[in-house]
Amino acid sequence: MREAALRSHRQAGLPRLYSASALACLLACGVLTAPALAQDVTDVATKVPSGSQMLLAADTLVYNNDNQTVTAIGGVQIDYGGNKLVAQRVVYDRNTKRLVASGNVEIVNSDGTKINSQHIDITDDFADGFVNALRVETPEKAYFAAESAERMGGVLTTFHNGVYTACEPCEDKPDKAPTWRIKARKIIWNGEKKTVRFENANFEFFGFPLAYLPAFEIADPTVKRKSGFLIPSIGYNNRLGVGVKVPYYFALSPTYDLTVTGSGYTKQGFLGEAEWRQRFNNGQYTLKLAGINQQDPGAFRDFAAFPGGYNVNSGPAGDPNKFRGMMGTKGQFAINPRWDFGWDILLQTDKNFSRTYTIEGYNDAVHQSSVYLTGLNDRNYFDVRAMRFQVQENTPDGNVASRSDKQPWVLPSLDYAYIPDMSVAGGQLSFNVNARVIRRDDLDQAYFTPYVPGSGVQRVRGIEGESGRLTAEAEWKRTFTTDGGLQLTPLLALQGDVDYLNASSASLTAVNQMAMNVGAADDMRSSFARYMATAGLEMRWPVLFSMAGSSHIVEPMAQVFMRPNEQYVGGLAVPNEDAQSFVFDATTLFERDKFSGYDRVEGGSRANVGFRYSGAYDNGWSTNAIFGQSYQLGGRNSFNSPDLVNVGANVDGAANSGLETSTSDYVGLVGFSSPSGFSGSLSGRFDEQTFEVRRAEVKAAYSGLPVSLSAKYAFIQAQPLYGFTTDRHEVTLGASTHLAENWRVFGTGTYDLQQSVLVKDGVGFAYNDSCFTYLMTYSESRDINTKEVSQNVGFNLSFRTLGDFGSSQSSIDSIQ
Repeated sequence: MREAALRSHRQAGLPRLYSASALACLLACGVLTAPALAQDVTDVATKVPSGSQMLLAADTLVYNNDNQTVTAIGGVQIDYGGNKLVAQRVVYDRNTKRLVASGNVEIVNSDGTKINSQHIDITDDFADGFVNALRVETPEKAYFAAESAERMGGVLTTFHNGVYTACEPCEDKPDKAPTWRIKARKIIWNGEKKTVRFENANFEFFGFPLAYLPAFEIADPTVKRKSGFLIPSIGYNNRLGVGVKVPYYFALSPTYDLTVTGSGYTKQGFLGEAEWRQRFNNGQYTLKLAGINQQDPGAFRDFAAFPGGYNVNSGPAGDPNKFRGMMGTKGQFAINPRWDFGWDILLQTDKNFSRTYTIEGYNDAVHQSSVYLTGLNDRNYFDVRAMRFQVQENTPDGNVASRSDKQPWVLPSLDYAYIPDMSVAGGQLSFNVNARVIRRDDLDQAYFTPYVPGSGVQRVRGIEGESGRLTAEAEWKRTFTTDGGLQLTPLLALQGDVDYLNASSASLTAVNQMAMNVGAADDMRSSFARYMATAGLEMRWPVLFSMAGSSHIVEPMAQVFMRPNEQYVGGLAVPNEDAQSFVFDATTLFERDKFSGYDRVEGGSRANVGFRYSGAYDNGWSTNAIFGQSYQLGGRNSFNSPDLVNVGANVDGAANSGLETSTSDYVGLVGFSSPSGFSGSLSGRFDEQTFEVRRAEVKAAYSGLPVSLSAKYAFIQAQPLYGFTTDRHEVTLGASTHLAENWRVFGTGTYDLQQSVLVKDGVGFAYNDSCFTYLMTYSESRDINTKEVSQNVGFNLSFRTLGDFGSSQSSIDSIQ
């Protein structure tokens, strides 16, 4: 026997190894024995860049020409194309074409996969091999371990007495059982089908056997899309009963797929769902269908709320037409880097189907169906869309309280904004354009009698018929700063509107009746044009002063706006569709136009006066405040000029805005936050003479360990002109506490103090770690008028890489 030994200084080259494929085989071994990698043998070559050099470092290289072996001994390190192997000993046998690595073998693949073993024995054709005491860690943090593993036919890898988990080992206690793991007599990875099969398996939870599974199969953890059953879900609703959902996923193509779901409800029967998803290079779209033939429509009857006994969810007893269903589609596509086109459309047999059966993506209380085109480029913004607001409610069609039937079609709404790059006269010029066309098929009117009993219509929230408006606005402003720090900002603005209206006879009758009730003139017009010109000046004087451990900024502020009177108000001439929501508080004190939309325009000369404050402390605390008042200097007060929805109405001193007099109510806000997680705020509106509270909101929160708390109190004084004849008081409390590491209990509740009703409440219990999440919730909601209770129970178990089981979403969205 002739034998040669070569001592190296850990940087010996590899060119004298007789077979380059031997080293490739060695490195591929780590790849091929890990089912989590889910790759075919032929893929190994693609992981090594062409022209890569093989580098070997070892204490000793031994060449045995008689036995045709090459042996690297002592601290062996092999690097090839980003792959790395470390072992105490590596032997390649040219006769058997097998390569053996032993002694604390670790392979780190170029994609981050780590394989640890004491012994690896594999053929250089990649087809067969054997590994002892194998441990695998994938880049997705999935872990395999086995007493031994063998590879056969280049496709199947079998782990004997294997363990699988997606839980990271505990650093402090590496021998501690993970949250969950699967122990199996055999774990078989199929490289072609991309599956992992477990035979004679036990599912362990916190170290305790929970379930015996003779055989089951999952997709490889790295496989994102594979046809098969998804984890079922379960939930409870007092009108539907217990529901079980079983989804099946079809991975039809890399760019499109289909999910079919069957749901069984103990009270209502079988619900079928199907969702198609497709992706393109520039966007994607989805199409969802769902339907059910209800077994017990009578479960939705509400005699207390609706004397007829039936709401939108049900039909007469014995009615064969019990089918309810929906079709929904969403999409978004990038036409180019500046333009996007998309849609969100919901069609259903009745207005509350999707919310009743919690159809994901379409179960909001108000769903906005729309088709839109949006563009954004530098300082240009363009958006045009057609919209339909769908109120999902139980109220029967045609009922006075029904809101869904009275929602308009918006065909279309357009917004355009442009700010030139260059300054104009040293200041900034901006342009805004808004246009909308609205069509309503049913008059939206409100009946209440706070002032004139039996008078009938008190508000016309929406005209039956068609109306349109085009608004263009230009604004220029420039800021000057004096040597003393006073900042002066002159402002010029011009707005013009063109409106038209085609109202039905029912709408005109309602307007006439309302005009008599509120003491206004009936002046409804079929078309008109108006303008508003504004000259304004804003003065701010921020003053910074420091104290030991803190710094403070106090900023006295005043605004003066000179403009003509608002046109076509006080005579109910202008439909108000987008400026109905009006709240005067500290956040709107310094707005040039305090109306929320374009249909109303603030007119007359007005001054806004107040101050802003902010403070920062070295200990991490911060404080802020706003306080001020508004004054009508001249001209007609727009907030004392009624319109069809009573914005600006003042009957027997019962105006609600706080701006109806020449001197407004006071508005203020104070808040603070601390580094310990404690924060709070107080805001309100106070009578300008008596300082009586008209509106208030108090918030407090603490976020930390082990407890998080939140509290909110809201008060709104009676607003008879809007139908609220009594004060409104509401308290919301929430709490969450960690019982131990990863364990949490939480709850929330909202109580109406005026009606003495617990509007909604719920509790929950949760566990969360890196590989497992558990959530259990119970919630109730009550109708303020009928006191009817709706109950929901939900739970969710989520095992990382295995899937979810339970409710598709939490039954208490507000508890988190």
